[in-house]
Amino acid sequence: QVRLVESGGGSVQAGGSLRLSCVDSGSSYSFNTMAWFRQAPGKEREGVAAVATADNSAYYADSVKGRFTIARDNSKNTVYLQMNRLKSEDTAVYYCAAGSYGEGKILDSTHYTSWGQGTQVTVSS
Repeated sequence: QVRLVESGGGSVQAGGSLRLSCVDSGSSYSFNTMAWFRQAPGKEREGVAAVATADNSAYYADSVKGRFTIARDNSKNTVYLQMNRLKSEDTAVYYCAAGSYGEGKILDSTHYTSWGQGTQVTVSS
């Protein structure tokens, strides 16, 4: 497994921005995809965005498309999630994940075997 450590969560007003970071332990040979998931109180975990580590191809949930940007910097073993125009419904604990994706829905959590501890994002309206 890969150790993942998230940072960058916090509180922001609606319309504001935050950038989340996730550093992995360096075992990048063991995964080809990284993703961000989130879980709001009383709701199931949902995939937000994913990125292929080889070429930075990005994929987004419809709910964040056009507002969030995911990117991987292989030189820093870090994946970022830039979140703009935040809404109150974006409030959740955000988790970084790494795995080996082959086929199917890339934001399906079953593709991911390593998870971070989570970072809280709170958006007030």
